[in-house]
Amino acid sequence: MSSSPEDLRDQTRQQILNSMGGWSGTIVAAIPLVVFVIANAIGGLRSAIIAAVSAGVLVAGYRMARRQPVQQVMTGLFSVAIAAAIAARTGEARGFFLLGIVAAFGYAGVFALSLLVRRPLVGVIWEYLDPSPLPPGTRWHKLPGLRRAYDIATAAVLAMFTARAVVQLSLFQENRTGLLAVAKLVMGLPLYLAVVAVVFWVVRRARRRLGLRPTLEPPSLLEPPTLPALATPDPEPAAGSRGADSSPEGGISLRKGED
Repeated sequence: MSSSPEDLRDQTRQQILNSMGGWSGTIVAAIPLVVFVIANAIGGLRSAIIAAVSAGVLVAGYRMARRQPVQQVMTGLFSVAIAAAIAARTGEARGFFLLGIVAAFGYAGVFALSLLVRRPLVGVIWEYLDPSPLPPGTRWHKLPGLRRAYDIATAAVLAMFTARAVVQLSLFQENRTGLLAVAKLVMGLPLYLAVVAVVFWVVRRARRRLGLRPTLEPPSLLEPPTLPALATPDPEPAAGSRGADSSPEGGISLRKGED
């Protein structure tokens, strides 16, 4: 049975939300990295590789126990295994971070290319997940105001990946393994959420100006939790506020035939 375009969009939205994992998911995913750095400082590279892979397996088991998507679990475990294999192959602890640096440069190149061909990638993704209600035959990239917003949003994502790649490559070349771990954590989810906030603000603002409905909501991670509203009891009427007939309105009721 084939899925409708709406079903595919819903599945894609859910996969994006699942891939973020939230703050708790980020902390859990960072465990193999922290274990690797500590074990390398204490017992050397061999011990660090074994410890990191073992931690990756434990993290995968924890995620499976919490019924997280299998694809997300296996992606995290695969990344740890590849990073450990590169470190073992190079014989240097900094090799553990090489995969992330290459990936950051790769993502930056894709976003940069989308700007060069005038099809900003944020616009392509956004218009797939939440198509603009445009007249028939009108394409989103033909609207200067909308495409400009997608250009800015795509440039923000490009800047994020470029910053990650340049900073971590500089530390990699200096063989600063500890600082590499710190940079990877700090420039991970915190920076990602900041960029996502900018993207949603820019795009939703442009859509409102063009009279387009902004139905795609930002991830809940960007919004502070709200406390449930507390019901406040009605104030007691002041003494003597009820009328002579004790009417609930508190005034004196004048009925026909009364003085």
